[in-house]
Formats: sequence, structure tokens, C-alpha cells
Amino acid sequence: MLPDFLIIGAMKCGTSTLAAQLGAQPGLFITTPKEPNFFSDDATFARGLSWYESLFDPAPQGALKGEASTHYTKLPTHPRTLERLLPVLPGRRLIYVIRNPIDRAVSHYIHEWTMGQMTGSQMSGTIDEAFARHPELVDYGRYAMQIEPWLDAFGPEAIFLTSLEAMTADPQGVLDRVGAFLGREELVWQEDKARQNVSAERVKRLPLQGLILDNPVARTLRRTLVPKSVRDRIRKARQMQARPDLTPALRTRLEAIFAEDHARLTAFFPDCPDIAPAYPFLGVGNG
Repeated sequence: MLPDFLIIGAMKCGTSTLAAQLGAQPGLFITTPKEPNFFSDDATFARGLSWYESLFDPAPQGALKGEASTHYTKLPTHPRTLERLLPVLPGRRLIYVIRNPIDRAVSHYIHEWTMGQMTGSQMSGTIDEAFARHPELVDYGRYAMQIEPWLDAFGPEAIFLTSLEAMTADPQGVLDRVGAFLGREELVWQEDKARQNVSAERVKRLPLQGLILDNPVARTLRRTLVPKSVRDRIRKARQMQARPDLTPALRTRLEAIFAEDHARLTAFFPDCPDIAPAYPFLGVGNG
């Protein structure tokens, strides 16, 4: 009871949407949770292989089994992923989803801001401070750097690379190609699962929110005792009012970093049509 394929990232690039689409297809199975992050996260890996195998117990007989863990391509944060995974899952099919790396970095920042993990001058429209203090905002979008160890370990024929931009422009076409890669035909894109893990409200979580706020008793008391106008004001105070803008200097620096990485990525995947749409700032066209 081990997976036949893995979606290995990247974070904030549409992996939840793709996993939901694959999990909705007959003959395909995706774990719950969608992101076990078993081979990357030390505490989860300590649960043992039997725990990981149990995630696939509900899979129907004969189904292709998969999971989607974006931590698998988070270097240098999780450096032991491949050394743990390769002996257990040799020869597997791997799917890697990318996105405009600048947009990905901003979405990553918003995600961490809402979780209370990153600060910065987001209220004034810049996030330079966060980028200076958190190199992972850039590193996770250096897709060539992240995927190179997987290429060395599995070979290019074992990796399917696509992008959020390609999936948005031609969802059924991307799903058809993913299906061909996995050996499954006649997959059908389902619009009701088209946008997964989208957080448009950008509301910062509070300390112990899950314990003191996100439970039925607390919600009932809050709605009974606190007027809606007061609740709305409190929520607005915790809300990022607009998507942050990068300063020109930061954008220029990021474009230079990602241009170099793009050159390596296209060398790794010279025939991939889905890379160019993710790099509009390079003027490379649409494929």
C-alpha cells in the first residue's frame, strides 16, 4: 500500500487543485490529508512507514494511488526528503507544478502572514522586510534548483512539469497530459473542484485561534454576545486589505534571480510547453 505517483510541489502553485481533480477521477486515489509530507517532516517521518501506508488503505482495488506534499520541494528547509523517499519509492511518477515565481512568492508571503508567521510592511504596500528575513520566499520559487535533485534521482522521463498558468488557460488539456503521463485516459476536468485552497480574504490567524475561536461553542457564544458590526470591525483589523506590491528594487532583484533559474529549468525540460507562461516578466511568450 504505497503510492504510484507523487505531486511534489511547488507550494502555492495549484497543487491542491490538481490533487482534487485527480482524486475525483475513477481509478485514481489521493490521500487524506492531501499533504502528508511524510518524507520531509521529521516529526511525521517518525510515525513510521506503517502510518504512511495506512493513508492508502481506503484506495479502491486497482486504483492508481497518489499523494501531494509540497514540502518535498522545499530546499533547504527539508534537506532529507530524497534520502528517505528514494529507497521506499523508486521508479515512481512525479508531478511538479510551477507558477510565476514572483506571484508565488507574494502568495507564499500572504499565506505566512495570515498564519502569523511573517510580518513586514504589508500595510504600506511593500514586503521588502519579509523577503530580507525569509529567503524561503525566493528559494521555493527557484524551480530548477528544487527539481534538480529529483531529476538526478529519477530521470527526466519520470517527471511531468506543468504550471498554474497552463492549468488555468487549458485545464482539460493539462489534465489530459497528466493522465497520459500516469497511464490513465479519459480524465474529465470538474469545474466544481476548479479552485482549491484559495484564500482571498487574507485574515490573520490569532494565537490559539483553533482552541479558543474555531470551535462550535466559541462560535455560538461569539455570534450571540458580540454584535455583528463589532465582529466585522475586528475581522477587518486582522485583514490584509490588498495584495501587497513589491518595490521596484525588490522586483528587479527577483526578476534577475528567477531569470537565471528559468534558463536552467528550460535546459532541464527543453520541450515543456508550460514553462513559458509562468515567466511573463521575461518576455518569453506563451510557449
